[in-house]
Amino acid sequence: MSGATIVWFRQDLRLADHEALAWALDRGGPVVPVFAWAPDEEGAWPPGAASRWWLHRSLEALDASLRVRGSRLILRRGPSLAALRAVAAETGASAVAWQRRYEPVARARDAKTAAALSLDGIEAQDFDGALLVEPHALRTREGGAYKVFTPFWRALLAGPRIPDPLSSPRKLEAPPKWPSSLELADLELMPAGARAEGWASAWTPGEAGAGAALRRFLDEAHEHYESRRDRPSGEGTSRLSPHLHFGEISPRQAWVAALRARRGKANVEDPWLRQLVWREFSQHLLADFESLPDEPLRAEFAEFPWSEDPAGLAAWQEGRTGYPIVDAAMRELATTGWISNRLRMIVASFLVKDLMISWREGERIFWESLVDADLANNAASWQWVAGCGADASPFFRIFNPAKQGEKFDPEGSYVRRWVPEIASLENRFVHAPWTAPAATLAAASIELGRTYPAPIVDHAVARQAAMEALSEARRGR
Repeated sequence: MSGATIVWFRQDLRLADHEALAWALDRGGPVVPVFAWAPDEEGAWPPGAASRWWLHRSLEALDASLRVRGSRLILRRGPSLAALRAVAAETGASAVAWQRRYEPVARARDAKTAAALSLDGIEAQDFDGALLVEPHALRTREGGAYKVFTPFWRALLAGPRIPDPLSSPRKLEAPPKWPSSLELADLELMPAGARAEGWASAWTPGEAGAGAALRRFLDEAHEHYESRRDRPSGEGTSRLSPHLHFGEISPRQAWVAALRARRGKANVEDPWLRQLVWREFSQHLLADFESLPDEPLRAEFAEFPWSEDPAGLAAWQEGRTGYPIVDAAMRELATTGWISNRLRMIVASFLVKDLMISWREGERIFWESLVDADLANNAASWQWVAGCGADASPFFRIFNPAKQGEKFDPEGSYVRRWVPEIASLENRFVHAPWTAPAATLAAASIELGRTYPAPIVDHAVARQAAMEALSEARRGR
Protein backbone atom coordinates (compact mmCIF):
# COMPACT_ATOMS: atom_id res chain seq x y z
CA MET A 1 0.00 0.00 0.00
CA SER A 2 1.29 3.46 -0.87
CA GLY A 3 2.12 5.93 1.86
CA ALA A 4 0.21 9.15 2.31
CA THR A 5 0.34 11.75 -0.46
CA ILE A 6 0.60 15.45 0.24
CA VAL A 7 -1.29 17.62 -2.21
CA TRP A 8 0.34 21.02 -2.13
CA PHE A 9 -2.30 23.65 -2.97
CA ARG A 10 -1.25 27.06 -4.29
CA GLN A 11 -3.24 28.84 -7.03
CA ASP A 12 -5.47 25.81 -7.60
CA LEU A 13 -7.95 26.15 -4.77
CA ARG A 14 -10.56 23.69 -6.00
CA LEU A 15 -11.32 19.97 -5.90
CA ALA A 16 -12.83 19.45 -9.37
CA ASP A 17 -10.58 19.12 -12.43
CA HIS A 18 -7.50 18.88 -10.22
CA GLU A 19 -4.83 16.66 -11.80
CA ALA A 20 -2.58 16.52 -8.74
CA LEU A 21 -5.45 15.53 -6.47
CA ALA A 22 -6.63 12.92 -8.99
CA TRP A 23 -3.12 11.43 -9.08
CA ALA A 24 -3.02 11.26 -5.29
CA LEU A 25 -6.36 9.44 -5.25
CA ASP A 26 -5.23 7.00 -7.95
CA ARG A 27 -2.10 6.32 -5.97
CA GLY A 28 -4.15 5.16 -3.00
CA GLY A 29 -3.71 5.81 0.68
CA PRO A 30 -4.34 8.93 2.76
CA VAL A 31 -4.36 12.37 1.14
CA VAL A 32 -3.01 15.32 3.12
CA PRO A 33 -4.00 18.71 1.63
CA VAL A 34 -1.46 21.43 2.52
CA PHE A 35 -1.22 25.16 1.92
CA ALA A 36 2.00 26.97 2.87
CA TRP A 37 1.88 30.77 3.12
CA ALA A 38 5.25 31.94 1.79
CA PRO A 39 5.00 35.47 0.32
CA ASP A 40 8.79 35.89 0.46
CA GLU A 41 9.02 33.22 -2.23
CA GLU A 42 7.13 35.41 -4.72
CA GLY A 43 10.14 37.63 -5.37
CA ALA A 44 9.28 41.24 -6.12
CA TRP A 45 5.56 40.44 -6.44
CA PRO A 46 4.10 39.12 -3.17
CA PRO A 47 0.28 39.20 -3.17
CA GLY A 48 -1.29 42.62 -2.69
CA ALA A 49 -3.99 43.52 -0.19
CA ALA A 50 -6.94 42.58 -2.41
CA SER A 51 -5.32 39.26 -3.34
CA ARG A 52 -4.63 38.43 0.30
CA TRP A 53 -8.26 39.09 1.20
CA TRP A 54 -9.42 36.81 -1.61
CA LEU A 55 -6.91 34.14 -0.61
CA HIS A 56 -8.20 34.12 2.98
CA ARG A 57 -11.78 33.62 1.84
CA SER A 58 -10.82 31.03 -0.77
CA LEU A 59 -8.79 28.97 1.70
CA GLU A 60 -11.74 29.10 4.06
CA ALA A 61 -14.02 27.76 1.31
CA LEU A 62 -11.54 25.04 0.30
CA ASP A 63 -11.24 23.80 3.87
CA ALA A 64 -15.03 23.62 4.15
CA SER A 65 -15.23 21.56 0.94
CA LEU A 66 -12.53 19.22 2.17
CA ARG A 67 -14.28 18.69 5.51
CA VAL A 68 -17.46 17.63 3.71
CA ARG A 69 -15.31 14.89 2.16
CA GLY A 70 -13.76 13.74 5.42
CA SER A 71 -10.59 15.76 5.03
CA ARG A 72 -9.21 19.17 5.99
CA LEU A 73 -6.67 21.75 4.85
CA ILE A 74 -3.38 21.88 6.75
CA LEU A 75 -2.04 25.43 6.97
CA ARG A 76 1.63 26.22 7.50
CA ARG A 77 3.94 29.17 7.06
CA GLY A 78 6.86 28.93 4.66
CA PRO A 79 9.50 28.29 3.59
CA SER A 80 7.48 25.91 1.47
CA LEU A 81 10.10 23.16 1.34
CA ALA A 82 10.49 23.16 5.10
CA ALA A 83 6.71 23.04 5.55
CA LEU A 84 6.34 20.11 3.15
CA ARG A 85 9.19 18.22 4.78
CA ALA A 86 7.67 18.73 8.21
CA VAL A 87 4.23 17.50 7.15
CA ALA A 88 5.79 14.52 5.38
CA ALA A 89 7.66 13.62 8.56
CA GLU A 90 4.50 13.94 10.67
CA THR A 91 2.35 11.83 8.34
CA GLY A 92 4.82 9.42 6.80
CA ALA A 93 3.96 10.78 3.36
CA SER A 94 5.99 9.27 0.56
CA ALA A 95 4.88 11.64 -2.22
CA VAL A 96 4.04 15.29 -2.82
CA ALA A 97 1.94 16.41 -5.79
CA TRP A 98 1.13 19.88 -7.01
CA GLN A 99 -0.19 21.79 -10.00
CA ARG A 100 2.27 23.91 -11.91
CA ARG A 101 2.67 27.63 -11.71
CA TYR A 102 4.38 29.52 -14.52
CA GLU A 103 5.79 32.69 -12.99
CA PRO A 104 9.61 32.62 -13.28
CA VAL A 105 10.23 32.77 -9.52
CA ALA A 106 7.63 30.07 -8.84
CA ARG A 107 9.07 27.79 -11.52
CA ALA A 108 12.55 28.08 -10.05
CA ARG A 109 11.25 27.46 -6.52
CA ASP A 110 9.26 24.41 -7.62
CA ALA A 111 12.23 22.89 -9.43
CA LYS A 112 14.40 23.23 -6.32
CA THR A 113 11.62 21.80 -4.16
CA ALA A 114 11.20 18.76 -6.40
CA ALA A 115 14.94 18.11 -6.41
CA ALA A 116 15.21 18.42 -2.63
CA LEU A 117 12.22 16.14 -1.97
CA SER A 118 13.62 13.54 -4.32
CA LEU A 119 16.88 13.55 -2.39
CA ASP A 120 14.79 12.93 0.73
CA GLY A 121 13.31 9.85 -0.93
CA ILE A 122 9.93 11.54 -1.41
CA GLU A 123 8.36 11.29 -4.85
CA ALA A 124 7.58 14.72 -6.32
CA GLN A 125 5.08 15.09 -9.15
CA ASP A 126 3.77 18.24 -10.80
CA PHE A 127 0.79 18.52 -13.14
CA ASP A 128 -0.83 20.99 -15.49
CA GLY A 129 -4.25 22.49 -14.88
CA ALA A 130 -3.81 26.25 -14.80
CA LEU A 131 -3.85 26.61 -18.58
CA LEU A 132 -5.52 25.09 -21.62
CA VAL A 133 -2.15 24.45 -23.25
CA GLU A 134 1.24 24.26 -21.58
CA PRO A 135 3.76 27.04 -22.31
CA HIS A 136 6.14 26.20 -25.15
CA ALA A 137 3.57 23.75 -26.61
CA LEU A 138 2.47 26.39 -29.13
CA ARG A 139 5.32 27.71 -31.27
CA THR A 140 5.63 29.61 -34.52
CA ARG A 141 6.91 27.90 -37.66
CA GLU A 142 10.35 29.21 -36.74
CA GLY A 143 10.09 27.60 -33.32
CA GLY A 144 9.76 30.83 -31.38
CA ALA A 145 7.12 32.37 -29.17
CA TYR A 146 4.00 33.93 -30.59
CA LYS A 147 3.99 37.71 -30.15
CA VAL A 148 0.72 38.28 -32.01
CA PHE A 149 -2.51 37.00 -30.58
CA THR A 150 -4.49 35.95 -33.64
CA PRO A 151 -1.95 33.36 -34.88
CA PHE A 152 -1.68 32.10 -31.30
CA TRP A 153 -5.48 31.74 -31.13
CA ARG A 154 -5.57 29.89 -34.44
CA ALA A 155 -2.77 27.56 -33.38
CA LEU A 156 -4.62 26.71 -30.17
CA LEU A 157 -7.82 25.99 -32.09
CA ALA A 158 -5.92 23.79 -34.53
CA GLY A 159 -4.33 21.81 -31.73
CA PRO A 160 -5.68 18.84 -29.81
CA ARG A 161 -9.23 19.03 -28.48
CA ILE A 162 -9.47 20.43 -24.98
CA PRO A 163 -10.40 17.40 -22.83
CA ASP A 164 -13.38 17.28 -20.53
CA PRO A 165 -12.65 18.33 -16.95
CA LEU A 166 -12.22 15.82 -14.15
CA SER A 167 -15.01 15.42 -11.62
CA SER A 168 -14.72 16.33 -7.96
CA PRO A 169 -13.96 13.48 -5.54
CA ARG A 170 -16.71 12.47 -3.15
CA LYS A 171 -14.40 11.39 -0.33
CA LEU A 172 -10.74 11.68 0.62
CA GLU A 173 -9.00 9.17 2.85
CA ALA A 174 -7.68 10.81 6.01
CA PRO A 175 -4.34 9.96 7.62
CA PRO A 176 -4.43 8.01 10.91
CA LYS A 177 -3.50 11.23 12.69
CA TRP A 178 -3.78 14.71 11.31
CA PRO A 179 -0.65 16.87 11.51
CA SER A 180 -0.82 20.18 13.33
CA SER A 181 -2.19 23.19 11.48
CA LEU A 182 -2.24 26.92 11.97
CA GLU A 183 -5.55 28.69 12.22
CA LEU A 184 -6.41 30.66 9.08
CA ALA A 185 -6.31 33.89 11.07
CA ASP A 186 -2.70 33.10 12.01
CA LEU A 187 -1.66 33.76 8.41
CA GLU A 188 -2.78 37.39 8.84
CA LEU A 189 -4.14 37.66 5.31
CA MET A 190 -7.33 39.56 6.06
CA PRO A 191 -7.01 43.37 5.99
CA ALA A 192 -9.33 45.38 8.19
CA GLY A 193 -11.55 48.33 7.40
CA ALA A 194 -13.81 49.51 4.64
CA ARG A 195 -11.82 47.90 1.81
CA ALA A 196 -12.53 44.39 3.05
CA GLU A 197 -16.21 45.28 3.47
CA GLY A 198 -16.37 46.50 -0.12
CA TRP A 199 -14.72 43.36 -1.45
CA ALA A 200 -17.02 41.15 0.62
CA SER A 201 -20.12 42.88 -0.74
CA ALA A 202 -19.00 42.33 -4.33
CA TRP A 203 -17.57 38.81 -4.34
CA THR A 204 -18.02 35.21 -3.22
CA PRO A 205 -14.57 33.60 -3.32
CA GLY A 206 -14.26 29.82 -3.51
CA GLU A 207 -15.06 26.97 -5.86
CA ALA A 208 -18.83 27.26 -5.31
CA GLY A 209 -18.70 31.00 -5.99
CA ALA A 210 -16.75 30.34 -9.19
CA GLY A 211 -19.32 27.83 -10.39
CA ALA A 212 -22.17 30.20 -9.62
CA ALA A 213 -20.44 33.04 -11.50
CA LEU A 214 -19.93 30.83 -14.57
CA ARG A 215 -23.54 29.65 -14.55
CA ARG A 216 -24.84 33.21 -14.21
CA PHE A 217 -22.72 34.35 -17.12
CA LEU A 218 -23.69 31.48 -19.39
CA ASP A 219 -27.38 31.86 -18.52
CA GLU A 220 -27.63 35.64 -18.62
CA ALA A 221 -24.78 37.29 -20.51
CA HIS A 222 -22.82 34.88 -22.71
CA GLU A 223 -25.11 35.21 -25.70
CA HIS A 224 -24.82 39.01 -25.63
CA TYR A 225 -21.18 39.24 -24.59
CA GLU A 226 -19.94 40.89 -27.80
CA SER A 227 -22.42 43.76 -27.58
CA ARG A 228 -22.43 44.26 -23.81
CA ARG A 229 -18.91 43.56 -22.60
CA ASP A 230 -17.78 47.20 -22.94
CA ARG A 231 -20.58 48.57 -20.79
CA PRO A 232 -18.84 49.88 -17.67
CA SER A 233 -21.25 48.25 -15.22
CA GLY A 234 -19.55 44.93 -15.94
CA GLU A 235 -22.89 43.12 -16.08
CA GLY A 236 -22.08 41.85 -19.57
CA THR A 237 -18.84 40.16 -18.51
CA SER A 238 -18.20 36.90 -16.69
CA ARG A 239 -16.31 38.35 -13.70
CA LEU A 240 -14.48 35.02 -13.58
CA SER A 241 -10.96 36.48 -13.62
CA PRO A 242 -10.27 36.24 -9.85
CA HIS A 243 -11.74 32.74 -9.72
CA LEU A 244 -9.47 31.70 -12.59
CA HIS A 245 -6.42 33.31 -11.03
CA PHE A 246 -6.86 31.45 -7.74
CA GLY A 247 -7.73 28.26 -9.55
CA GLU A 248 -11.20 27.97 -8.04
CA ILE A 249 -12.25 27.02 -11.54
CA SER A 250 -9.99 25.76 -14.30
CA PRO A 251 -9.86 27.27 -17.79
CA ARG A 252 -10.73 23.80 -19.05
CA GLN A 253 -13.98 23.85 -17.07
CA ALA A 254 -14.82 27.30 -18.42
CA TRP A 255 -13.94 26.35 -22.00
CA VAL A 256 -16.00 23.17 -22.06
CA ALA A 257 -18.97 24.79 -20.33
CA ALA A 258 -19.01 27.67 -22.82
CA LEU A 259 -18.89 25.28 -25.78
CA ARG A 260 -21.74 23.25 -24.38
CA ALA A 261 -23.76 26.41 -23.80
CA ARG A 262 -23.36 27.26 -27.48
CA ARG A 263 -24.80 23.86 -28.42
CA GLY A 264 -22.01 22.93 -30.76
CA LYS A 265 -21.50 26.27 -32.51
CA ALA A 266 -17.90 26.81 -33.65
CA ASN A 267 -15.74 28.11 -30.83
CA VAL A 268 -13.95 30.46 -33.23
CA GLU A 269 -17.15 32.54 -33.26
CA ASP A 270 -17.17 32.95 -29.49
CA PRO A 271 -15.66 36.30 -28.43
CA TRP A 272 -15.62 35.26 -24.78
CA LEU A 273 -13.47 32.22 -25.53
CA ARG A 274 -11.08 34.55 -27.33
CA GLN A 275 -10.80 36.54 -24.11
CA LEU A 276 -10.13 33.35 -22.18
CA VAL A 277 -7.30 32.63 -24.61
CA TRP A 278 -5.92 36.17 -24.17
CA ARG A 279 -5.31 35.10 -20.58
CA GLU A 280 -3.51 32.07 -21.96
CA PHE A 281 -1.48 34.24 -24.35
CA SER A 282 -0.25 36.39 -21.46
CA GLN A 283 0.87 33.33 -19.49
CA HIS A 284 2.79 32.00 -22.49
CA LEU A 285 4.44 35.40 -22.97
CA LEU A 286 5.68 35.44 -19.39
CA ALA A 287 7.07 31.93 -19.78
CA ASP A 288 9.16 33.10 -22.74
CA PHE A 289 9.95 36.64 -21.61
CA GLU A 290 10.67 36.52 -17.89
CA SER A 291 11.33 40.27 -17.64
CA LEU A 292 7.79 41.07 -18.85
CA PRO A 293 6.68 42.63 -15.52
CA ASP A 294 9.66 44.96 -15.44
CA GLU A 295 10.98 45.68 -18.93
CA PRO A 296 9.28 46.68 -22.20
CA LEU A 297 9.31 44.04 -24.89
CA ARG A 298 9.86 46.65 -27.61
CA ALA A 299 13.35 48.10 -27.54
CA GLU A 300 12.38 51.66 -28.53
CA PHE A 301 10.56 52.07 -25.22
CA ALA A 302 13.59 51.28 -23.07
CA GLU A 303 14.46 54.99 -22.77
CA PHE A 304 10.98 56.43 -23.11
CA PRO A 305 10.79 59.84 -21.35
CA TRP A 306 8.22 59.02 -18.69
CA SER A 307 7.19 61.80 -16.30
CA GLU A 308 7.78 61.88 -12.56
CA ASP A 309 4.44 63.19 -11.30
CA PRO A 310 3.52 62.00 -7.78
CA ALA A 311 0.58 64.41 -7.57
CA GLY A 312 -0.83 63.24 -10.89
CA LEU A 313 -0.36 59.60 -9.92
CA ALA A 314 -2.19 60.17 -6.62
CA ALA A 315 -5.05 61.99 -8.35
CA TRP A 316 -5.40 59.11 -10.81
CA GLN A 317 -5.32 56.45 -8.10
CA GLU A 318 -7.83 58.27 -5.93
CA GLY A 319 -10.28 59.17 -8.71
CA ARG A 320 -9.63 62.92 -8.70
CA THR A 321 -8.56 63.59 -12.30
CA GLY A 322 -11.60 65.66 -13.31
CA TYR A 323 -12.48 63.13 -16.02
CA PRO A 324 -15.61 61.36 -14.72
CA ILE A 325 -15.17 58.00 -16.48
CA VAL A 326 -11.60 57.73 -15.20
CA ASP A 327 -12.55 58.79 -11.70
CA ALA A 328 -15.56 56.47 -11.57
CA ALA A 329 -13.46 53.50 -12.63
CA MET A 330 -10.70 54.16 -10.11
CA ARG A 331 -13.24 54.59 -7.32
CA GLU A 332 -14.95 51.34 -8.26
CA LEU A 333 -11.54 49.63 -8.29
CA ALA A 334 -10.77 50.96 -4.82
CA THR A 335 -14.14 49.78 -3.50
CA THR A 336 -14.66 46.40 -5.18
CA GLY A 337 -11.15 45.36 -6.27
CA TRP A 338 -12.22 45.01 -9.90
CA ILE A 339 -13.20 46.92 -13.03
CA SER A 340 -14.13 45.65 -16.49
CA ASN A 341 -11.59 45.37 -19.27
CA ARG A 342 -12.84 48.45 -21.15
CA LEU A 343 -12.43 50.55 -18.02
CA ARG A 344 -8.95 49.14 -17.45
CA MET A 345 -7.97 50.28 -20.93
CA ILE A 346 -9.44 53.75 -20.38
CA VAL A 347 -7.72 54.41 -17.06
CA ALA A 348 -4.45 52.89 -18.25
CA SER A 349 -4.44 55.02 -21.39
CA PHE A 350 -5.06 58.11 -19.28
CA LEU A 351 -2.18 57.35 -16.91
CA VAL A 352 0.32 56.43 -19.59
CA LYS A 353 -0.62 58.84 -22.38
CA ASP A 354 -2.39 61.81 -20.79
CA LEU A 355 -0.21 61.98 -17.69
CA MET A 356 2.85 60.36 -19.32
CA ILE A 357 3.45 58.26 -16.19
CA SER A 358 5.15 54.92 -16.69
CA TRP A 359 3.02 51.82 -17.11
CA ARG A 360 5.07 50.27 -14.29
CA GLU A 361 3.44 52.66 -11.80
CA GLY A 362 -0.03 51.58 -12.91
CA GLU A 363 1.02 47.95 -12.90
CA ARG A 364 2.06 48.23 -9.22
CA ILE A 365 -1.16 49.97 -8.18
CA PHE A 366 -3.30 47.41 -9.99
CA TRP A 367 -1.28 44.64 -8.36
CA GLU A 368 -2.18 45.94 -4.93
CA SER A 369 -5.79 46.80 -5.76
CA LEU A 370 -7.16 44.03 -7.99
CA VAL A 371 -8.72 40.88 -6.58
CA ASP A 372 -7.68 39.20 -9.84
CA ALA A 373 -4.10 40.51 -9.81
CA ASP A 374 -2.15 38.10 -12.00
CA LEU A 375 1.50 38.68 -12.83
CA ALA A 376 1.29 37.67 -16.49
CA ASN A 377 -2.05 39.31 -17.28
CA ASN A 378 -1.25 42.50 -15.41
CA ALA A 379 2.15 42.99 -17.02
CA ALA A 380 1.05 42.03 -20.54
CA SER A 381 -2.04 44.25 -20.36
CA TRP A 382 -0.17 47.32 -19.16
CA GLN A 383 2.46 46.83 -21.85
CA TRP A 384 -0.33 46.40 -24.40
CA VAL A 385 -1.87 49.77 -23.52
CA ALA A 386 1.54 51.45 -23.38
CA GLY A 387 2.35 50.17 -26.86
CA CYS A 388 5.56 48.48 -25.73
CA GLY A 389 4.42 44.86 -25.44
CA ALA A 390 3.35 41.94 -27.60
CA ASP A 391 0.56 42.57 -30.13
CA ALA A 392 0.32 45.95 -28.47
CA SER A 393 -2.09 48.75 -29.14
CA PRO A 394 -0.01 51.44 -30.90
CA PHE A 395 1.17 54.17 -28.57
CA PHE A 396 -0.49 56.74 -30.81
CA ARG A 397 -3.89 55.14 -30.08
CA ILE A 398 -4.81 57.52 -27.29
CA PHE A 399 -8.27 57.28 -25.77
CA ASN A 400 -10.20 60.51 -25.32
CA PRO A 401 -11.69 59.85 -21.87
CA ALA A 402 -14.74 62.06 -22.39
CA LYS A 403 -15.61 60.40 -25.70
CA GLN A 404 -15.04 56.95 -24.22
CA GLY A 405 -17.52 57.81 -21.48
CA GLU A 406 -20.06 59.13 -23.96
CA LYS A 407 -19.74 56.03 -26.13
CA PHE A 408 -19.92 53.33 -23.48
CA ASP A 409 -21.93 55.08 -20.74
CA PRO A 410 -24.22 57.28 -22.84
CA GLU A 411 -26.83 57.75 -20.11
CA GLY A 412 -24.17 58.50 -17.51
CA SER A 413 -25.54 55.92 -15.08
CA TYR A 414 -22.11 54.48 -14.31
CA VAL A 415 -20.37 57.78 -13.55
CA ARG A 416 -23.35 59.00 -11.54
CA ARG A 417 -23.07 55.92 -9.34
CA TRP A 418 -19.39 56.35 -8.57
CA VAL A 419 -19.03 60.14 -8.89
CA PRO A 420 -22.15 61.40 -7.11
CA GLU A 421 -20.78 64.97 -7.03
CA ILE A 422 -21.85 65.37 -10.66
CA ALA A 423 -25.00 63.23 -10.58
CA SER A 424 -27.29 66.21 -11.25
CA LEU A 425 -25.65 67.11 -14.55
CA GLU A 426 -27.60 66.33 -17.69
CA ASN A 427 -26.27 63.64 -20.00
CA ARG A 428 -24.56 65.95 -22.50
CA PHE A 429 -22.27 67.35 -19.80
CA VAL A 430 -21.87 64.44 -17.39
CA HIS A 431 -18.73 63.11 -19.07
CA ALA A 432 -17.19 66.55 -19.55
CA PRO A 433 -18.37 68.84 -16.73
CA TRP A 434 -15.87 71.55 -17.69
CA THR A 435 -17.85 72.15 -20.90
CA ALA A 436 -21.06 72.97 -19.04
CA PRO A 437 -22.09 76.64 -18.76
CA ALA A 438 -21.51 78.26 -15.39
CA ALA A 439 -25.25 78.49 -14.77
CA THR A 440 -25.68 74.79 -15.45
CA LEU A 441 -22.90 73.92 -13.01
CA ALA A 442 -24.36 76.20 -10.38
CA ALA A 443 -27.81 74.66 -10.81
CA ALA A 444 -26.25 71.22 -10.23
CA SER A 445 -24.39 72.51 -7.14
CA ILE A 446 -21.04 71.87 -8.82
CA GLU A 447 -18.03 74.13 -8.37
CA LEU A 448 -15.13 72.83 -10.40
CA GLY A 449 -11.99 72.77 -8.35
CA ARG A 450 -13.94 72.56 -5.10
CA THR A 451 -16.86 70.10 -5.18
CA TYR A 452 -15.37 68.21 -8.13
CA PRO A 453 -11.88 68.60 -9.66
CA ALA A 454 -11.25 70.54 -12.80
CA PRO A 455 -9.37 68.38 -15.33
CA ILE A 456 -5.80 67.92 -14.14
CA VAL A 457 -4.61 67.92 -17.75
CA ASP A 458 -5.99 69.17 -21.05
CA HIS A 459 -6.47 66.05 -23.15
CA ALA A 460 -5.67 67.71 -26.48
CA VAL A 461 -2.45 69.22 -25.13
CA ALA A 462 -1.51 65.96 -23.42
CA ARG A 463 -2.10 63.99 -26.61
CA GLN A 464 0.26 66.22 -28.55
CA ALA A 465 2.91 65.92 -25.86
CA ALA A 466 2.60 62.14 -25.90
CA MET A 467 3.03 62.02 -29.67
CA GLU A 468 6.14 64.21 -29.43
CA ALA A 469 7.56 61.91 -26.75
CA LEU A 470 6.97 58.92 -29.01
CA SER A 471 8.80 60.64 -31.87
CA GLU A 472 11.68 61.46 -29.53
CA ALA A 473 11.90 57.84 -28.39
CA ARG A 474 11.96 56.61 -31.98
CA ARG A 475 14.70 59.07 -32.92
CA GLY A 476 16.81 57.92 -30.01
CA ARG A 477 16.49 54.27 -30.93
